[in-house]
Amino acid sequence: MLALAARRLATAIPTLLVIVVASFLLMRLAPGGPFDGERALAPEVRASLEAAYGFDAPLHVQLFRYLEALTRGDFGPSLVYRDFSVGDLIAEGLPVSLTLGGSALLVALLLGVPAGAWAAYRRGGRVDRIVQTLSLAGIVLPTFVTAPILVLVFGLWLGWLPVSGWEEGGYADAVLPVAALALPTAAAVARLTRGAMLDTLGQDFIRTARAKGLDAATVLRRHALKPALLPVVSYVGPAAAGLLTGSVVVETVFALPGLGRYFVQGALNRDYPLVLGVVVLYAALVILFNLLADLAYGWLDPRTRRR
Repeated sequence: MLALAARRLATAIPTLLVIVVASFLLMRLAPGGPFDGERALAPEVRASLEAAYGFDAPLHVQLFRYLEALTRGDFGPSLVYRDFSVGDLIAEGLPVSLTLGGSALLVALLLGVPAGAWAAYRRGGRVDRIVQTLSLAGIVLPTFVTAPILVLVFGLWLGWLPVSGWEEGGYADAVLPVAALALPTAAAVARLTRGAMLDTLGQDFIRTARAKGLDAATVLRRHALKPALLPVVSYVGPAAAGLLTGSVVVETVFALPGLGRYFVQGALNRDYPLVLGVVVLYAALVILFNLLADLAYGWLDPRTRRR
């Protein structure tokens, strides 16, 4: 397992470096700038601002300065939120986004894995048809559709849950956002689990377990679940990253103070350091989640540890 982790890290670090460099160059080469507005600045004022933030240096010098600052954990100052650094904004918004994404992933796994496994065991029956129908609807409907529907039904019509805001310890505030994020992932997990479980249930060792008189729950839990989880584990890494980055829409709909809000504001206002900081953080988390998924896959299937 250590050798597998070392091999994955050997490719993860150069990948992150390429993403940082590409994001930096794309931000700098895009038309417009952080000091462009409806009112043009005086040339001397613009030159003073560019010198203060280091934008007057050659592009390669700016890039090396940014990479050197990143090694110290310094994402630079925000150009919009003048009283805060990018690190301060990330520290404020990241816990909300991680709580939202982590809760959604947990809910998706708790719903999707049992539903897919039981649907496979009852293949062709009523449970199977219900699971397939609901999972297809969950995959087809995007988050920006399901989130307003949840707000309309459970927030406005029934009045059961709050539809905006985030208070620390206010679990009711998280119910609708977590549900909106979890539903598409739970649907995908259910379909993956069902397909993998169908293949596993056709193996000889499953027929042997049934011939010994084991009940259905024991067969599924002790013998079929572990090999059937391999495709799900492969999906969890990208899914976790997708939940984190996809929370931008949910955070906007439910007015949550997560990273998505700062990312959108930074992109609209051409706040280079803020956008780059969020992109770098997202990229690092995506790589981390995929690394954890690879390690979990290697634990479930030792044959993959040499790859």
